[in-house]
Amino acid sequence: MNSVRVDSRKTKTFQRTWRYGPLLLWMVLISFASSSEFSALNTSQILRPLILWIFPNVSEERLAAIHFLTRKVAHFSEYAVLGILSARAFASSANDFVQRHWFQMALLLIICFALLDEFHQSFVPSRTASIYDSAIDVAGGLTALFVFRGWQNRRLALSP
Repeated sequence: MNSVRVDSRKTKTFQRTWRYGPLLLWMVLISFASSSEFSALNTSQILRPLILWIFPNVSEERLAAIHFLTRKVAHFSEYAVLGILSARAFASSANDFVQRHWFQMALLLIICFALLDEFHQSFVPSRTASIYDSAIDVAGGLTALFVFRGWQNRRLALSP
């Protein structure tokens, strides 16, 4: 009897870790990306040679524009991944309330984390906090939530 309870707890712990672990790990990676390591100056040292290798005759203005757009696409993409991981975690939650309201819970997490991320960047000397970056982050996360909802609805429609 006691071993059944221990096995049940181990199973629940594993399920919870499998559900929320990737989400928490991704949030840690986003936080790391908010550090000075990923400032525009540092990313330009990586992107500039790559862009010049692909487009050797690119002008400085175009090079700056490509770098800027690449950074904004990165914002959108990293929060799209956050959206998918949060939707996955909350939609499969053992808590009925969280499972029923997974979309709202995931969106709230995305909004709060995007704002917190930019707030954190305001304390990093080589970074610039921008509400516009938060808007791009939320757009990426929201897009992913809609994709996840569409996938979920399609899956439900196809199931017998």
